[in-house]
Amino acid sequence: MSLKPKNVSIVFYVSDILRTESFYNETLGLGLERMEGAEPFWLQGSIENGPGLIFFQQDGKRGDTPAIVFELDEGGIDDVVSELAQKGVNIVTPVSEAPGGWSADFLDPDGFGLGLWQSGELPRSVK
Repeated sequence: MSLKPKNVSIVFYVSDILRTESFYNETLGLGLERMEGAEPFWLQGSIENGPGLIFFQQDGKRGDTPAIVFELDEGGIDDVVSELAQKGVNIVTPVSEAPGGWSADFLDPDGFGLGLWQSGELPRSVK
């Protein structure tokens, strides 16, 4: 199993989700949608022909956010994370539950945070 992302999103951890919603929707006109599955809620949207944007209200420190998250469309997140670990990639957060599915976090060679996300409707392993 190799990493063949379907989509990519940029994830931000913000201190005030209502302020963020107002700024990105009213000031920038992006039309972010409120999503359920995190408290209080999370925001999701995209830029035409660009990456998805996701905002969670939670504590974050410089270096944690923004993060690039690759979406897997064929399942097998457990297989991909195992393959990355075998290649010496630093896995920061093993596969765990995330809104709507499963996620895992890892670092690139310079220490930048990257992540994987997979829908809960897809199998965690295809082996």
